[in-house]
Formats: sequence, structure tokens, C-alpha cells
Amino acid sequence: MSGKPSDPQLSSTPILQHSSPPIRILVLRGGAIGDFIVTLPALRKLRDRWPQAHIELIGYPHVAMLARAAGLVNHVESLDKAEIARFFSASPKFTEAQCDYLRSFHFVVTYLHDPDGLVRENLTSAGARQVLYGSPLITAGHAVEALLKPLETFALYAEGVEQPRLALAAEQLAWGRDWLAARGLGGKKMLALHPGSGSPRKNWPVENFIALARRLPRGVAPLLVLGEADAELIAPLARELPKVPRLAGCSLLEVASVLAHGAAYLGNDSGITHLAAALGRPVVALFGPSNPEHWAPRGPRVTLLQAPDGKTAELKLADVAAAVFQALEISG
Repeated sequence: MSGKPSDPQLSSTPILQHSSPPIRILVLRGGAIGDFIVTLPALRKLRDRWPQAHIELIGYPHVAMLARAAGLVNHVESLDKAEIARFFSASPKFTEAQCDYLRSFHFVVTYLHDPDGLVRENLTSAGARQVLYGSPLITAGHAVEALLKPLETFALYAEGVEQPRLALAAEQLAWGRDWLAARGLGGKKMLALHPGSGSPRKNWPVENFIALARRLPRGVAPLLVLGEADAELIAPLARELPKVPRLAGCSLLEVASVLAHGAAYLGNDSGITHLAAALGRPVVALFGPSNPEHWAPRGPRVTLLQAPDGKTAELKLADVAAAVFQALEISG
């Protein structure tokens, strides 16, 4: 059994219609923050179809905990565990506990890179009842729809333009409010600025972010968002914008809790930009070398500015500022 969605043996699902106790579903998903965010619609489809299901997610916990916090999954395990590495082996040896674990799920959805079907074959041989596969390499259409495709086995289809949605609990939102208040931003119209990304090629020049922060009208308070990959930006930002608060050294859930209160967000092609869009904030996303047809952030209020010839640095400050000011007005 290959486990591909087109396999005829996957089209019959009586076990899902009459099972008791509740359905158990296992999802495997690697990738960075943006890769995970575009998987949220698939997780939401599963949760909406089987509200009482136990959905377990094997991924990178610092990212995957977003889905746990939003109630889309019940439990998160680390993809880095040695036990998971066995499924990539040509001749794996599984323990009885591993086989029992896989047999406990009604079906498995894997988004791990598996061009030769080795992972699917190993999952099946270890006891998985059904295996659905969605390639993490997006070659046509948007990533959101591509990752929803395997769920068509259960008549779960994309409805129009699907958007990742991340709803945080009241206590998480309260944490974000308290964080902002402690830094003098409580109750202010906050503009989050994320000048970094996972690749310098994707970054709008840091001096442009600095210039834009200085152009903000009275009543708009900037907040700098910095991640682990943004070390080179810290010095110029601290020198030129010493009084602007910085959101750094926080967990991804804490970042989300703060961004959820923003009046607007400006960022490069990055996972944090996808996160802000999924939180429903007005977002201005700056795209350079990446293909927005596959990877543009989706949300109810996203403005995407595509750089000419894929060179982010060529985006004009005046154009970006105009988009940001419009986003701030939309947010009310």
C-alpha cells in the first residue's frame, strides 16, 4: 500500500463512521514557521470534521505548539526524536511499542518529504492503518491548497481561498496585553516591524525600516520584532532607534500573543509575517525572490508588495510607507 491519496483502498472509510472510542489521527509535519502556518487550514479541517477526535502532531514543538494552543491538536511530540528517524531508514526495526502506537491511530497524514514513498511504506509496515501523503515541496498553486489535497480522501475540500486562522485563548491574549503595557505600549496604536527573515536575500534594507519608523505619525508606536536569525540587525537598530521597544527572546506563542494586539504589521517574506496574517492583523508583506503564487501570506487584511526582478531592496520606501499608512487606517 503506497498511502497516496489516489489509492482506491483509501476511499472507503467505514472505520471513521462507526468508530468508538473517538477517532485518533496522527499528523507529521516538519518545516519552518511559515511552512507550519500554511498547514493550519488542513488541521482545522480535521478538527471541524471530527471535533471530538484525538489529534496528535509530530513536528517541531516550538512551532507546533501554536496548533496546540489554538485547540487544533491535542498533543505534540518532537520530530527530532530518534524513534522518528527510523521511518527514513531503508531497513528499519520497530519496537512493539512503536507498532502499537501507530496501530492506535485510525489514519496518518504525513507532510514529510518522501519522494520515493519510503516513509509511507515504513509507516504502513509498522502498523499504520491508512497513510495520506502531502508533499511539502510546492510546485503548483498555493501551499495552503496543496496541503489540503490529501484530505480529499475524506471529502474535505478547499472552500474558496482558504486562509490560515489562529485564535488565541483569553489568557494568552492577556499575556500579550501585559507585555505591551510593561513597555509603555498599552492602549497605543502599535505597528509591529519585523526587519528580518530566514535569508538576507529576502530582507528589505534595515535602513528603510529605520526611516519608516521615524516617519510614523503621532499616535502610532513602533515595535521591533527580532528573531534568532536577525543578529546582524540588532546593532543598527539599537543605534538608530534606541527608544523603540524590541520583542526578542520570546517563544513563538508569546510573539503571537503580542502581535495579536497590533494595529498593523510590516515584514519581509518570513514565518512571522505568516503568523501575523493568521492572527488577522493588517499585514504589509514584502516579497522578493520567493514566488508569492506558492508562498504569499494569507489573511483577511494582507497587502503584498512584490519587488521588481525579485530584488527586495528595490521596493521604494514611499510605496511601502503608503501601504503601511493605509493598513493603519483600515485597522481603525
